[in-house]
This record gives sequence, C-alpha cells and structure tokens, in this order.
Amino acid sequence: MSNPGYVSRHNEDYVFDYDPNEDAWTTDLSTLDMSRGERFRDHTFWPFFERLRKEDPVHYCPDSLNGPYWSVTKYNDIMAVDTDHQRFSSEPSIVLFDPEEDFPLPMFIAMDPPKHDVQRKTVSPIVAPNHLAQMEPIIRERAGALLDAVPRGEVFNWVDKISIELTTQMLATLFDFPWEDRRKLTRWSDVATAAPGQGIVESDEQRRMELMECLQYFNGLWDERAKAPPKPDLISMLAHGESTKDMPRQEFLGNLVLLIVGGNDTTRNSITGSVYALNKFPEQFAKLKAKPELIPNLVSETIRWQTPLAFMRRTAIEDVEMRGKLIKKGDKVVMWYVSGNRDDEVIAHPNDFDIERENVRRHLSFGFGIHRCVGNRLGEMQLRIVWEEILKRFDKIEVMGEPKRVYSSFVKGYESLPVRVAS
Repeated sequence: MSNPGYVSRHNEDYVFDYDPNEDAWTTDLSTLDMSRGERFRDHTFWPFFERLRKEDPVHYCPDSLNGPYWSVTKYNDIMAVDTDHQRFSSEPSIVLFDPEEDFPLPMFIAMDPPKHDVQRKTVSPIVAPNHLAQMEPIIRERAGALLDAVPRGEVFNWVDKISIELTTQMLATLFDFPWEDRRKLTRWSDVATAAPGQGIVESDEQRRMELMECLQYFNGLWDERAKAPPKPDLISMLAHGESTKDMPRQEFLGNLVLLIVGGNDTTRNSITGSVYALNKFPEQFAKLKAKPELIPNLVSETIRWQTPLAFMRRTAIEDVEMRGKLIKKGDKVVMWYVSGNRDDEVIAHPNDFDIERENVRRHLSFGFGIHRCVGNRLGEMQLRIVWEEILKRFDKIEVMGEPKRVYSSFVKGYESLPVRVAS
C-alpha cells in the first residue's frame, strides 16, 4: 500500500483500504461505506453523514464487509422506515451481518410481530413505573458510593470507574446475577459487539466460545429460577413466561445478548458522553450548576448528542421507492440514528450541546414504533441520578484528554476517558 496511514481489512476475498485523511466532500459516493469501524474509532464520520444528508440521503453502498446495503440518513426518512414494519422487517438481524447458520442468535428485537410482541411483553414489567420507583433508591445509593470512592486530584478512567461499574451493577440487579461475578456481564457485552482483531476478541471462534460460556452460566440460573416461585428478575420472568419458558437455548442466548448489550452499552456510553459533552461546552455545565432542574433536559440532550447506538438495520419485505431510489425486496436498509440526530432540517444547531433545547426529547436514539427501546426510562433514570449525585459532590469533572473510542459502527462508545476531580 502506498499510504502507510491506510488500514486493510480482509475477509476471504474481500479487501479494502481505509484512508483516515479521506476528504468527505470529494470522495466517490458510489463506493462510500459508512459501516467501517475505523471511521467511528477515529471520529471522522461526521462530515460524511453531513454530505450524505445533503447530496444522497438514501445512499446505496454496493460492497462492504457485510455485503451491499442502503444508508438512510435524514430524520424523517429514518422515522418512516422505523415505523413501517409492514414493509421493513427486523428479521433476520438488526445489525449488518446476518446470523450464522450454525450459530443463530434469535432475539425479540430482531423479530416481527406476533412473536416479537409476546416476548417483549414478558420482560417489560421489569421497567414498569412501579418497578423503576423501587429501583431508584438502589441506583442512587450505588451511584453515590461510586462517586465518593473516586480518587481526588489524580487522573482516572471515568469509563471504568463510574460508567461501566454503575451499569454493570444495575444489570446484575435486573438479572439477580451473582454480585461477585458481575464483571462477566461487562465482558460478554463487549464480546457480543466487538469486531474480531480489535483488542476484545481475536476471532469469531473466540466470540462464539465466550458466548457459549455466557449461555452455560445463565443456563444454571435459568434452572434455579424455573424450579423456584416467580420473582421480579429477568431470568425468572423468562423462565416462567408462557411464551418464553420453552424457548430454545440459542434463543435464550440471543435474548440474553440483547438484554446485556441494551442494558450496558447504551447507558454506560451516555454517562461518559455527558461528562465529555459538558467539558466541550462548559457554558452548559455552568447552566446546569445554576439550574439543577435542567438535569432531565441534560439527559435527553445527551442521549441525542451521543446516540449510543449509531444505527439499526431493517430488511425490505417488498420493493420500496424512497426519494427516487428503488430499494428492492431483500435489500438491507440501515437507519443511521447518529446522522438523523444531527439533521438540521429538524433539529436546530444540531452539533451544539444545548441543555435548554426546545423539544429536547425529539431524538431518534431509542427508535420508534414497535421496537422503541424497552428500557429507555431505566436508562434515563440512571443518567438523571448520576448527575443529581455529581452536583452534590463535585464542583467540576475535568476531562484531561481525548477519549479512546470503540472500534464499531454500531456501538458508538468509549473505551476510556481520562478525567480529574478536584481534591
């Protein structure tokens, strides 16, 4: 390769080069692939989405690591696809790659009605308002303890000390998972979404092996809960639910992956994103300190600005015309929430972080329609409580350097964020 800055990715006969200095406004759109994890790791994707929204909002990529696909990048177009499950299916997958024939991971987010509806209904009581009210004091106590324990006057990794630990504790509670093993949940979440060879897993075989360890561990919990009276935890709900108690083991694993990733990656990256955003926009932090009643607005603005899951995929059930383009039956369609949340035709000054934004809940991050995030209120509550407890304790959380971002076009997140809290 002529440019040492290029990175090559190989998958059997498929090879492409990545130039981190590629100019978004002059690159050839006919071959542009927005699904490459390098763009998100290097944080170079924003101008590409801006150009697509302006010049080619329904864009066809003819070749990628996971085959051809369409990118939908404008807010209203994304909303149209997301709410039309009659023409756009969630099966067989909500990510770009299809399930492996010998290792399927069926999960209710990647199902259509009616099966989707009955499985979602089985677990939804855990995030019902009465149950959230019971969990709030638990989350508050844990958040306070974690914040009290951070080192003062020295640099530490906010992602590990606070964001991961708080969300992992919450997951352990939702599953009634053995407390001493709770970091296994963090590991399985990372393994489920990681690209091979990027520091988490080295191969698909390793991923499969570790996910089978996850299934084996949870099988033991399932057997315990199935023999005991029903309890208000996710495993007991699945083990006793009429529509889920006889689910195949691979389907159990698929739903475990969904619940672990949904309960971990999204909230932990929003918590980190809020600290990062308030350092980039210090006038917003000053507003927050002066008016703590803005915390609920901060929560919604963070979830928009961060967009912790960059996209969801659908598959066209029939031929569909959109903006003069023909999406054919069977084509993959990617709804880029991360782009729609920066669409200036719908959201004013979308690149700004504004905790006094009008219609602040008008974002795409939770999705819409039948697949709207089942745990959205729990995620919002965790983020709200964290900031209520931060403002009680710290005058400032100072970001000491740029974050290290996750290599993924799906999970838009952080591996580390160096911060310091005044002593």
